[in-house]
Amino acid sequence: MHKPRILTGHRPTGPRHLGHLVGTLETWAKLQDSHECFFLVADLHVLTTNYHPAQLQDNILNMLADWLAAGIDPERSTIVLQSIIPEHAQLSLLLGMLTTVARLERVPTYKEQARELNLQPSAGLLTYPVLQAADILLYKAKIVPVGEDQLPHIELARELARRFNQTFGKTLPEPRALLSDVPRLPGTDNRTMHTSYGNAIFLKDSPEETTRKVMGMYTDPTRLHPDDPGHVDGNPVFSLLDVFHADQAELAELKARYTAGRVGDVEVKETLARSLNRHLAPLRERRAEFIAQPRRLIELLHSGTVKAKFEAQHTLEEIHEKMGLMHSQSISEKALAKDIAGV
Repeated sequence: MHKPRILTGHRPTGPRHLGHLVGTLETWAKLQDSHECFFLVADLHVLTTNYHPAQLQDNILNMLADWLAAGIDPERSTIVLQSIIPEHAQLSLLLGMLTTVARLERVPTYKEQARELNLQPSAGLLTYPVLQAADILLYKAKIVPVGEDQLPHIELARELARRFNQTFGKTLPEPRALLSDVPRLPGTDNRTMHTSYGNAIFLKDSPEETTRKVMGMYTDPTRLHPDDPGHVDGNPVFSLLDVFHADQAELAELKARYTAGRVGDVEVKETLARSLNRHLAPLRERRAEFIAQPRRLIELLHSGTVKAKFEAQHTLEEIHEKMGLMHSQSISEKALAKDIAGV
């Protein structure tokens, strides 16, 4: 039975954190059973914001180790390094001819990124969603697992596929978004967990580092003493316990004690630290094995990228043909015909 194809990925900005694990990686691992999965290491997308060239390759290997430790299986999926396949950039250029600057300026993440990161936005940042559409359409993916903030990007990809098909003939499927049903996890300061905020608990963190971060977490600012009634809603410690504490009956009892002022923040945080370390222990063990073998990581990345290259070439040749452009195969055939004619 033919499995529907998905494409999704991450920018290699550094190691993955708990938010990535719960929000995407656990979902991706499950999707491998029912879908043909392409997972993109989107290193070209990193170039659109501030980045450090000296760190990029290490970031790629660290992210890949996190993926594999979380259950991404290169035997059941295709892991692709974006920058090695020039068809991503080539298709992005062609799709850019089918949209307007005004349309791209209406994408919410464009102004948000420029404002939050204090950037003088580049043309690359403006056309980020076009490159993302090229990533998806190059492999004719029908499903794209994303967070809610990425929905405008998927809608643009659908528009571009539709416009291409109307202009040049049916070629590209219109992808649909697959939304995660897991809410964004809070970081240690109760903002959304994000690497650039300095509030993340990383999958690579040691048990000691995890415990240190948890013990410094924001809790309930209205609670001044351990016997004051506390608030569970909006408390990031309990938000993480809801996800990672295995015994829900025990958690319900802990919440009741907290709201009644019969347990202090220290005990609650210690409970969270134990729950996180217990949950992460097998993943950390697998991650340590992968990160100790960088050559193996590079070989796995190379193998998946070579496989994806054939798909990308085929799609771009088809698009060139529909648009009236020559491609390498047609040039080779014309050259061969000319050589034969001259014999």
